[in-house]
Amino acid sequence: MPKLLVFNNLSVDGRFVDQNGTMNWAKENNDEEFNAFGSENAKGGGTLVFGRVTYELMASFWPTQQARDSLPIVAERMNNGPKIVFSRTLEKASWNNTRLIQGDMVAEIRKMKQEPGDGMVILGSGSVVAQLAREGLVDEYQIVLNPVALGGGRTMFDGLKERLRLKLAKSRVFRSGKVFLSYQPIA
Repeated sequence: MPKLLVFNNLSVDGRFVDQNGTMNWAKENNDEEFNAFGSENAKGGGTLVFGRVTYELMASFWPTQQARDSLPIVAERMNNGPKIVFSRTLEKASWNNTRLIQGDMVAEIRKMKQEPGDGMVILGSGSVVAQLAREGLVDEYQIVLNPVALGGGRTMFDGLKERLRLKLAKSRVFRSGKVFLSYQPIA
C-alpha cells in the first residue's frame, strides 16, 4: 500500500509560506551538505501531490534554467516525475507529466493508497495537508525547520480542527542550522 508523505520547509515560527505566499526564504542558508540531502531525498520516487497555488509556484520555477543549474537532480525529478494537482479552478495542467484532478481529493487519495505503486509526497499545499491530515491519510510528516522567523504567513495545518498527535521517527541537524524532522501520526 503506497504511503502518503508531507515534505515541507517551516520557519521557526511555524510558517510554510511567508506573508506574500512565497517559499523563497527556504532556499536561504542552503549549503553543500543540505543540497546533497535534498538531491538524495529527491531520488525517492513516487507521485508529487500539489494544490493549485503550490503547483503554480513549482511549475514556474523548476522548469527554468536557474533550477536546473542550481539543483540539477532535484530539477530533473520535479520536471519528469509523476505529479497530481488538485484544483477546482484550473482548467489544465501543462507542466510535464502532471494530471489534474478536479473531483473529491480525499476519495481520490484513499483510492490511490489502495492501489499498487510508489508512494506520494505532498509539497507545500497547506490546505491539502490540513484536509488529508484531518482524514488520517498522511503517514509521515517530513519537516525541514529553517533558522528564520517570518512573523506572518500560513501554517501547513491551517484549518485543522482537532489536535494531531505525532511521534518523532528521525531527525538530522545540518551545519547550516536547518533541522530535518520526521514525524508519524500516533493512532
